[in-house]
Amino acid sequence: MMSIIKKLLVGKVNEKYIQKTNPLRKRILNIKAIWNNDHEDDNGIEKIVRLFLSSSQLLFPGIYIKYWANKFGHEYKDLAMDFYILAKVIFPFLILINNWQTNNYIVYVLTYILLETVLYIPTLIFASDLFSQPRSYKRSMLLLFFNYLESVLAFAVFYRTGNYLNATLNHWFDAVYYSFVTSSTIGYGEYYPITMEGKIFTILQVFLFLFFVILFMNFFSSKIKTRGYFSDKTE
Repeated sequence: MMSIIKKLLVGKVNEKYIQKTNPLRKRILNIKAIWNNDHEDDNGIEKIVRLFLSSSQLLFPGIYIKYWANKFGHEYKDLAMDFYILAKVIFPFLILINNWQTNNYIVYVLTYILLETVLYIPTLIFASDLFSQPRSYKRSMLLLFFNYLESVLAFAVFYRTGNYLNATLNHWFDAVYYSFVTSSTIGYGEYYPITMEGKIFTILQVFLFLFFVILFMNFFSSKIKTRGYFSDKTE
């Protein structure tokens, strides 16, 4: 049974894996590379933004989870990050269904882990040259979709922390619905912000959604080289 679970979650393991540069040291080397213009001949505001984004990941758990799991191999590093990202999706969902949004400390923790994602997305756009090629771009796109779900659910929690809209979000699903509608920029009109805080939340969520669109359209879509399951060269 354990072998089946291992095969399902980890896949083919490289038994001869030798750790080269760990993710933490690699990130520090990347920051130095930006400072020394090793990859890009950037300066001014571009260089400042790239330095800030690449350095910001050192403030969050993700890079340290990679550092720990990478000791066992690339496969386990990927698996650890899969579980971490799924946990970041489940956490705001648990807050919503249990009405924990009234606990300020829980909301602070949620804000902290969401900030990691908020800064990670523009890092992929503006500092993509610092990331090594993933084993699977399809996996990267799937994880990006979970990052999107995390942001939608997290903002749903924020909308339920106060009376920011024209109508009360009586049920947790109402908050999720409004968050999805806002992130997709549809805006049906049932709910809309009436306070300064609500308008700020809405602007931030739409702004973050634009980053997701840019990343999907201009970064990952151009890098998927494999044929689809239903492609056939003989046709």
